[in-house]
Amino acid sequence: MDARWNIQKSDSNLVKRLSEELGVNEIVSHLLVLRGVTTYNDAKKFFRPQISDLHDPFLLKGMNKAVERIQLALKKGEKILIYGDYDVDGTTSVAMMYNFLNRFTKNICYYIPDRYEEGYGISFKAIDYAQQEEFSLIIALDCGIRAVKQVEYASNKDIDFIICDHHNPGVNIPRAISVLNPKQNDCTYPYKELSGCGVGFKLIQAISKQQKIDFNEIGEYLDLLALSIGADIVELTGENRVLAFYGMKVINQCPRPGLKALIERSGKTGELSISDVVFGIAPRINAAGRIEHGKRAVEILIEQDIEKAKILAEGIENHNNDRKELDQNITKEALLMIDEDKKSTVVYSSNWHKGVVGIVASRLIEKHYKPTIVLSEKDDELTGSARSVKGFDLYDALLKCEHLLEKFGGHKYAAGLTVKKQNLDSFISEFEKVVACSITEEQQKAEIEVDLEIDINKITPKLYRIIKQFAPFGPKNRTPNFVSRNVTDSGKGKRVGKDKSHLRLVLNTSTKPIASIGFGMGKELKKTENNQEFDICYSVDENNWNGKTSLQLRLKGIK
Repeated sequence: MDARWNIQKSDSNLVKRLSEELGVNEIVSHLLVLRGVTTYNDAKKFFRPQISDLHDPFLLKGMNKAVERIQLALKKGEKILIYGDYDVDGTTSVAMMYNFLNRFTKNICYYIPDRYEEGYGISFKAIDYAQQEEFSLIIALDCGIRAVKQVEYASNKDIDFIICDHHNPGVNIPRAISVLNPKQNDCTYPYKELSGCGVGFKLIQAISKQQKIDFNEIGEYLDLLALSIGADIVELTGENRVLAFYGMKVINQCPRPGLKALIERSGKTGELSISDVVFGIAPRINAAGRIEHGKRAVEILIEQDIEKAKILAEGIENHNNDRKELDQNITKEALLMIDEDKKSTVVYSSNWHKGVVGIVASRLIEKHYKPTIVLSEKDDELTGSARSVKGFDLYDALLKCEHLLEKFGGHKYAAGLTVKKQNLDSFISEFEKVVACSITEEQQKAEIEVDLEIDINKITPKLYRIIKQFAPFGPKNRTPNFVSRNVTDSGKGKRVGKDKSHLRLVLNTSTKPIASIGFGMGKELKKTENNQEFDICYSVDENNWNGKTSLQLRLKGIK
């Protein structure tokens, strides 16, 4: 897909002042200013995140009530059920809370809804199970903010709810004992972008504070939290940056047995980045819920024995391989159904596996850049996932179609939904109308945010060492992208990979040539041949081969 390069601008006076204040060149200070770092103290917090930078968990609305109710349950020996969705954020949340509360009580169990029988969110079936097994308290993680009817149903059965969620609230808030969600209008918590696991961690932090448990004792859960932050694509700013920074240290220095086994399966070696976790570990955890059941993910994340963890990892790896095959086949079918003339895409089939429709939606956007919904069918209901394009509020669009939906929930860029089959045509028509009326011309064109246009000769190992310190990368702190003009290939450019779909160039510089790789860009080779000049968009990376490490550019586009 041909994307436009949107080169960011910054205040040149601010860049110059920060450069002098920090003693760094203006390339670095420009990158910092674009990320909201404009003073020495900002830079200190950015490059040296501290646990002390975390906010007091009791600033979250409802935290006192949540802690009091859990303490009462522990004191009375009540049975507690930990509930979470089947994705990475949900299963890491459940594993984390289960491990923590397990130190206080054995009257504890966890519940992950079946993706196919119950769907996302809190199910009535789970509440019936809780009543049957005599659980009197359910702690819901990464879900529940819109479960008004379910919480009322549970209350009528004398089951209390504590909700830890980060999704956008609806008009009505469930009447639970406590609802912890920084996105509530009347919640004054300073940071709004926590993952579901992050909200759960604040509850653990609050209980620990009240029980005078040292933070180091709960630091072991930060590996799960870093995984959730990366996989759920929340902002890498504020508290999330602190939590991910220390979580990645745990993953790299002493990962729990389950994560260690999954890392081995991924084939990753050396120090892992959050990107390695997102693309190497998270899909495997998700595969358990997509192909079999999300409780398999919790099982491996709470397993203490490394040999048992390796056995569980083998099963999850098989699920992941199945997921890849389904993903590829369904994507091929779905691509043939797309109406080029529409501003949105809604496709469905009764033969599609519900577990991979979210991945397929993302794949379709890579080819046809517009808000996309992929649905699978079961028992006259269509359930699926929606994905958006940059700047377009998908959640708001679905809200305008709410009267045609059985249920939905999610974020600006990703959501889940269920629609009755008899309402499908009306929904497709209404969704297209909403999108067509509100999407801008700019939002219909894929773009790459570029930090800076730079002479390729300024890309040096020293600059890369500084850029590495900007990690962990993610939304609002993505890996810096650059544009360099009028570059030439040394004559060693070629298509690589099994199917020759990738592009490898060796670009000329004033010192020594620099290698570059463009995944899926094999067809661009002709733009670089015969010593012709071309422009490139790229990030700076390094290549490890045969024990040698060298600078490498990761190409994003060639013009």
